[in-house]
Amino acid sequence: MATISSLGIGSGLDLSGLLEQLESAENQKLTPILQQQKSYETKISAFGFLESALDKVKDAAAALSDAEDFAGVKTNVSGEALTITSGEDTLVGNYEIEVTQRAKSYSIATLGVADKTEQLGGGTIGFTLGNGESFSVTLDDADSSLEDVRDAINDADAGVVASIVNDGSGTPYRLVFSSAETGTDAAISAIDFGSGGLGDVLSLDSATEVSGQNAELTVNGIAIQSQSNRVEDAIQGVTLDLEETGTATLEVTRDTAGIEKKLNTFVEAYNSLQGRLDDLTEFDSASGVGGVLQGNATVRGVESRLRSLIGGSLESDAFSSLADLGMTLEVDGTLTLDEEKVEDLVANNLSDLTTFFAGASEESDGFADRIEDALGGMTEEGGLLENATSGLEASIESLDRRYESVESQIASTVARYRTQFSQLDSLIAQMNSTSSYLTQQFDALAAQLEQ
Repeated sequence: MATISSLGIGSGLDLSGLLEQLESAENQKLTPILQQQKSYETKISAFGFLESALDKVKDAAAALSDAEDFAGVKTNVSGEALTITSGEDTLVGNYEIEVTQRAKSYSIATLGVADKTEQLGGGTIGFTLGNGESFSVTLDDADSSLEDVRDAINDADAGVVASIVNDGSGTPYRLVFSSAETGTDAAISAIDFGSGGLGDVLSLDSATEVSGQNAELTVNGIAIQSQSNRVEDAIQGVTLDLEETGTATLEVTRDTAGIEKKLNTFVEAYNSLQGRLDDLTEFDSASGVGGVLQGNATVRGVESRLRSLIGGSLESDAFSSLADLGMTLEVDGTLTLDEEKVEDLVANNLSDLTTFFAGASEESDGFADRIEDALGGMTEEGGLLENATSGLEASIESLDRRYESVESQIASTVARYRTQFSQLDSLIAQMNSTSSYLTQQFDALAAQLEQ
């Protein structure tokens, strides 16, 4: 049988077009698989949005789950004498502060030498500090210039800093020794240049001595001394940085606005979550189209758990539910906040409010702990949402394998069609050739008969 290089050439039929139509029809078998995959991918994305909304509620609850979250303070300092930094254990109070003396570092200079690079002779220089500690540096004859002495002391990093100044005289170069820190403990109490070498050249200029001193201040009349200008623990939870002598007033008050903001943030995060759930599960009767997760069992479980938590009660001496705090659960599932009631509770009943959200002790769970734990079980690794998305991902992988299998079947079917069409094309071509030959023979025979 003759070989046909292109379908339809032998028969004159549009076999290539017919094959393309058959292949297109076969490929329609892939469409439902792709649609199902897209549906699963859309649901995974929807679960991602839901997880994000749940995380925001969980984070808002976490900000209310510790008693320290309700102990926040704000500070106000009047006066230029100091600045402050407050910590977590800062207590409410008012403080009158007077800075009478700032801490200073000790310093003293040597008499000058003519050349800071000239070798002065080896030797050992010893230092004694105000706290009783001592150290020394030893220099060789070949490395004993003023610059070498400076570098050796600084490299020792033992509480003394050396520098060179030029006073502009005939012997201008002086070593200046300074204590690395302020206060009397860090001050240099003695310097010994030894005998010979360095001891014959270097000597101290007592006129340049600046004594080290401690900071002195009073806090509400109590006298306080500090080795540095950063004073810690004079006021619990507060660090004072002394800027100048003078007076200052520090007022530490409860940060009620911060607490109210945390409560507002929780309500806003919860209502945003409800809006997300509505978008994912609503049914549009006009279009007949439902939300991506409408009727989903996992989402129903989330909604049921949330209703139970938000609308439930909690054993407490003062409050048993959010409604007692001015947070009302509406018919549509959202929370409304009575800001005036919340402000009053924060101002006048903060202890009971703290107990409701954070628990009576570290061993007991408050409302915020319950929310945080429940939502954590939904969003964390191995939780409710991960299990749901893992199932969808497994389904997508199964559909991938099914797609490849169907695609392979289609390729085989189209290849079979191509072979059959090629055989048909060759057969028709052969029949046409035979028909043409017979026609020619009959015409020739008829012509002979007519003669």
